[in-house]
Parts: sequence; C-alpha cells; structure tokens
Amino acid sequence: MVEIAFLARRAKLTIEQTLIKLRDAGVDSMPGGGAEIFSARVRSIICDHKIDGGEWLTTARLAHKLGFKSNATMLYGHIENNEDRVDHLLKLRALQDETGGFQTFIPLAFHPENTPLDHLPITTGLTDIRQIAVSRLLLDNFPHIKAYWQMLTPKIAQIALCFGADDLDGTVIEEKIYHDAGATTPQGMTRKELCRLITEAGRIPVERDTLYHAVTRTEDSFTVAV
Repeated sequence: MVEIAFLARRAKLTIEQTLIKLRDAGVDSMPGGGAEIFSARVRSIICDHKIDGGEWLTTARLAHKLGFKSNATMLYGHIENNEDRVDHLLKLRALQDETGGFQTFIPLAFHPENTPLDHLPITTGLTDIRQIAVSRLLLDNFPHIKAYWQMLTPKIAQIALCFGADDLDGTVIEEKIYHDAGATTPQGMTRKELCRLITEAGRIPVERDTLYHAVTRTEDSFTVAV
C-alpha cells in the first residue's frame, strides 16, 4: 500500500488509476507491508515518512474492489501499547468484512538493534505466541495467519503452528530489513527443512503459490491447483 501511494504521487495519478495500470500490466496481488501500527501517535514517531493508517486502509480498500488480493501486517513490540494493537486488528477486521480481499495477516515482531529505538528489548517468545493466538481469534474473517520465521526464529514459528498460525513462510534467499536490524535467523531455509518443521509440529506441509493455490511438484515439473 505504501509503494502504491508513492507511485501514484510520482506519476501524478490517483491511487485507483495507479492500481488499474498495474492490474492491466499483470499484477494481481499485493504483499501488504507498511501497515506498521495504525495509531497516529505511534506512526508520528516510528514512520512519519510513510502514509498514515487511514491512507493505508483506503489504498487496500480500492485494491480489493479492483480485484487484487493482499496481505496485511502489524509491527509490534516497540512503543505501541495493547490498545494500539487491538485498534489495528479491529480496523483490519472491519475492512475485511467490507471487501473480503485480505488473504493473510502477518504479525511482525520489531527488531530494535541498529535503529533509533535500540534501547528497547526484543520481544519474548511468549509475546510472539500470544500475538499469533490473539490475531487468529480476533481476525476470524482472515483465511490465514502467517508465522514469519525470519523474525520469530524457526523454533518459535514452528510452535506458532499450534497456536493459530497456518502459514510458515518461506524458503527465502536473502532477507535484508530484519537482518540489518540485528536478526540472527538464517538467511534462507530449504524446502526439506520447512517440511520437517511443519511435520514435527503435527501439521501437513502443502506448498502454495501467492494466491494460496496448492502446488504439486515432481522432479521435473509442477502443477498449480486453481
């Protein structure tokens, strides 16, 4: 949503015009980053250079009405409080009731190292698991909750599969944002290792594409269930 708003300003187009041009060029989904926390108080401190929460939601609403599927994120574990988190989740839930365009919610734990907030402690595993669980309970209209192992660590992400998460993403090749902020998780994970974590958590691994269609692979081909 943040990038769409930026492109619209640069091109001197409306958000809707920008989305239509992208859709006509072949784009059909959006990753949903940049939501951070919708609280104006918090955004003025941690991301005042980005669009505000209302603009993020408006961009998402327009995208969904034009046929895009998207994800939604929430950055937690910095200067926000519990009320800010609940407000964020309720606004996402209300928009999902309206449009049905969100596929996945992704709680993102803040990494303070190498940021202006490096005096803050990192989130605990208990906080991370609670956030996953509360998100699953409150966002009952979201099809999926993602445990992003790059931020949570593989072990916490694996446990999250038993507390409401159903998406363990992904193999990844090189991740910059959180590793620049001090993350010590691996830069990538093999398909085999991901399957092991999922299986040992008592779940069945299913490879998917961006739109959550199941992908079946053989040694020399793959099939997407549409």
